[in-house]
Amino acid sequence: MDIESLRSYCLEKKEVEEGFPFGETTLVFKVKGKIFLLSSLDSPVLQFNVKCDPEKAIEWREKFSAIQPGYHMNKKLWNTVTVDGSLSIRMLKEMIDDSYELVVRSLPKKMQEGLL
Repeated sequence: MDIESLRSYCLEKKEVEEGFPFGETTLVFKVKGKIFLLSSLDSPVLQFNVKCDPEKAIEWREKFSAIQPGYHMNKKLWNTVTVDGSLSIRMLKEMIDDSYELVVRSLPKKMQEGLL
């Protein structure tokens, strides 16, 4: 996965917008105004932060060295993923999907309609 395929995958999801609210080197994806993925554009290897169920976050960190506590994020709820080839595309997409779904489920019921 490269930055373009990551971007395309995120933008395929319903009601997703991208932007640079934290400066020109941090690409941010939001659903209904809430962040579900951030990616650093100035890192030599693709990295992104995703929201995660706290128990699953710990489980993934213990299994994979490419998954670490979220850099500059709430480390209980966010993971930083390094795309170094050690994780399958399927797993990367699963983490992105989980993050999107967690954020959608945290929205008011009215805003969730048609998103999942």
